[in-house]
Amino acid sequence: MTTKKTNEQAETCPAQGLLKMLAGKWKPEIFRLAVGGPLRFSSLLRDIEGANKQSLSLALNELEESGLLNREVVREKPLHVAYHLTDKGKLLVPVFQQLEGLSS
Repeated sequence: MTTKKTNEQAETCPAQGLLKMLAGKWKPEIFRLAVGGPLRFSSLLRDIEGANKQSLSLALNELEESGLLNREVVREKPLHVAYHLTDKGKLLVPVFQQLEGLSS
């Protein structure tokens, strides 16, 4: 009980919650790629150097649970899954663009 209360108190800054949502080895890269359009798991494995199936799957699930990505089963041949930015995710695009501008 005390731990939960401490965590809630520690997240008084809204940016801290956002950073936690995107914290992880592949999440920022996945988010950046999702800005360009729908993502497929197999293309992410090719595009993200060093990524493996397990860590990529975990990162995608966490982004989906946080409401930033939407998982859609595309019922075309071949049957596949596509990931899209949600409306909540699209709201973060300008924030990321500003951050990228600061680093250059």
